[in-house]
Amino acid sequence: MFRLDADKAVHFCDGLRRRDFFHAGTLSLLGLGLPEWFGWKARGAVDRSKDVNCILLFLVGGPSQLDTWDMKPNAPIEIRGPYRPIKTNVAGVEISENFPRMAKHADKYAIVRSVHHTAAAVHDTGHQMMQTGRLFQGGIEHPHIGCVLSKLKGPQGDVPAHVLLPRPIGNTGGNMPHGQSAGYLGKTHDPFVLNADPSDPNFRVPDMFPSEYLSALRVDRHKNWRELVDRTVSRFETSPDARLLDSTFHQAYTLMSSQKARDAFELSREPEAVRENYGLNRFGQSCLLARRMIEAGVRFVTINMFETVFDEITWDVHGSKPFSPLSCYRDLVGPMFDHAYSSLLEDLHNRGLLGNTLVVATGEFGRTPKVNPAGGRDHWPQCWSMLMAGGGVQGGQVIGSSDDIGAMPKDRPVTPSEVAATIYHALGIPLDHELPGAQGRPIRVVDHGTEPVRELFV
Repeated sequence: MFRLDADKAVHFCDGLRRRDFFHAGTLSLLGLGLPEWFGWKARGAVDRSKDVNCILLFLVGGPSQLDTWDMKPNAPIEIRGPYRPIKTNVAGVEISENFPRMAKHADKYAIVRSVHHTAAAVHDTGHQMMQTGRLFQGGIEHPHIGCVLSKLKGPQGDVPAHVLLPRPIGNTGGNMPHGQSAGYLGKTHDPFVLNADPSDPNFRVPDMFPSEYLSALRVDRHKNWRELVDRTVSRFETSPDARLLDSTFHQAYTLMSSQKARDAFELSREPEAVRENYGLNRFGQSCLLARRMIEAGVRFVTINMFETVFDEITWDVHGSKPFSPLSCYRDLVGPMFDHAYSSLLEDLHNRGLLGNTLVVATGEFGRTPKVNPAGGRDHWPQCWSMLMAGGGVQGGQVIGSSDDIGAMPKDRPVTPSEVAATIYHALGIPLDHELPGAQGRPIRVVDHGTEPVRELFV
């Protein structure tokens, strides 16, 4: 650990890392690319007139299309499962009975029922493709879409450009990257990770300077902080990471000590009724926190609904332990998503934020059409459903369809790369823009020929 109030330089056994600079990873709040945060200026790289933000709800585990948003009531019982469809406020659009509040807001979101991929049916590959648009191969880790946005547009004011809530995806069985880092863009563009449960009654944001810590430093807030750094980190300044200590350092300190940034994390400022509407659970409060982040100027918020698929009730309904039973869609997971998602759309709409905030909800794959002997459904990347709302997306429509048993796309198949292209399009990032890839090789944000799902914006 490196602290500004340390008396002498610190030696690291694993090299100087971004989370070691400042007390316990404080600079993760900043996104860590300080020169780029404050000195980088886009020269026609992005459409800044299209200032759209994004909230990505990652439904770790992979929701069953047949028990959520692509019901097959006329299929045999072993296909259609235990739930029945209900009407929504959009004529002809039905969803599962497990989402009664969502049914009242179908005019605000679009359902894409033909998402699919052909890679291995494991969680990690789906995580990679749905958050970066690509499968990681040849040792190349592609950047999360939010990290690309962070690099190209930078932060707004005193908050990070990209925040990940509440914690990164953990073990899901594949021991591979999950696509939630900046990859070849470098650690400076990694998201700020909350690493805390916002539903905890004692919730506080970790790794930020509290007032008592600043007081302990016994330094006037208006003093030239560069002098303090020069006195305590001369060893650090000789390292390659000394670029962090350029003329933007004082602005970095302002960011860390910004009352506005700190206030954005104060869920206690929300009325209890609002918190209850979202759901007094980790996912519900993360969605509420995401709304506050967007209001404070954060450009991209990623929310992991779950951290693992083992020994926790999730969308991963194989039917037997350590996984979840299909009944959890009715008893826990379904209501949890229904309340949080509906409240988020309501809140953004009522506050005039939905028009410039894209809300994407997706898992990494779907589930097998046929219920397995354990009463659950297994991994199925051949077809699943996802939701998109806001950010220019026309709600109240269904894009694509699956066959009679929800096994394969019937029309308008959509790939993960097209999902990424759609998000980039909504964010105003040209699809032919090239990023600095590994070893200096330019890599387009999406592969040549990949187009967004334009029907969503009609």
